[in-house]
Amino acid sequence: MLSDLTLQELELAKDEIRSKVNEIPDENRIAIGVGDEAIQLAETYISEGALTNRSYNDALHIALATINNSDVLASWNFKHIVNLARIRLYNSINFRLGYKMIEIRTPREILKSNDNG
Repeated sequence: MLSDLTLQELELAKDEIRSKVNEIPDENRIAIGVGDEAIQLAETYISEGALTNRSYNDALHIALATINNSDVLASWNFKHIVNLARIRLYNSINFRLGYKMIEIRTPREILKSNDNG
């Protein structure tokens, strides 16, 4: 899944990073947009202390993955996203609100599991 938010953030990245998106075959891309449900869930993560307003986009990434039933969210952001204590908070909020639990891993973990599988 590739969100509008991710594409927006990639606009600020170096060319070699931005070009990585083009390596994903079209048939493997699922575009998702930011909507009211994602915004509300992101704001809930913030209001309940999982993140602060300064990490709004991080909360929105997690909300987008959650409401779109992603199998896993991949991130290198260890402070706000790939962080066990925070993952537990996101999932406790998700559980209480009726969403499924979200798996959050590093890209390296995902690629290793695919190489060994």
